[in-house]
Amino acid sequence: MDTIKLTPRQEEIIRLVKENPPITSEALAERLNVTRAALRPDLAILTMTGILEARPKVGYIYSKKPSYSLIYDYIRNIKVADIMSNPVVVDEGTSIYDAIVHLFLNDVGTLFVQNNGYLIGAASRKDFLKIAMGGTDIHKVPVGIIMTRMPNIVYIEKEDSAYLAAQRIIEHEVDSLPVVERAFDGSKEAFTIVGKVSKTNITRLFVKLGENG
Repeated sequence: MDTIKLTPRQEEIIRLVKENPPITSEALAERLNVTRAALRPDLAILTMTGILEARPKVGYIYSKKPSYSLIYDYIRNIKVADIMSNPVVVDEGTSIYDAIVHLFLNDVGTLFVQNNGYLIGAASRKDFLKIAMGGTDIHKVPVGIIMTRMPNIVYIEKEDSAYLAAQRIIEHEVDSLPVVERAFDGSKEAFTIVGKVSKTNITRLFVKLGENG
């Protein structure tokens, strides 16, 4: 029973691995003319589902296991709503100092920023570290000054797959993604934040899958 739905790039990766076993991720990236970072999500799903086998310091080989399509379909059916957790949200006018306190009290890597109930930005530990080292008066400057603003924030929705969330976290090299619901602020589209999916959420999912396996 072969029900797996592969992307064209995943199909090409399998072809290259079949023809050149074992092959390293560096060699695959070079053949496909992409970065190794861009290939990570594809290699992760292909090894996790058993289509490829990763051998340390050797490379990838083709190793299609009979159960892979069932595992793949199961993972694809897990929704963001099933794994998301509560986001830590502050208002745009919150001082950087207070925002840092929120960050550490809640032990998160990213704060999401809202205005009038709508998501407008996000600030990471890296953002706070840069401003704190720059000599700025963090008691007076609001978090809105340092945050990344919409529409430059990568987000996810509740009905999206957990796999898509993991893929976006890896591709965009972020700590977490806001889970949003679409709304309208006057005549323009806006987003309310209803949750988050972080690297920790993804890790918990894999631990759960291992326990149930």
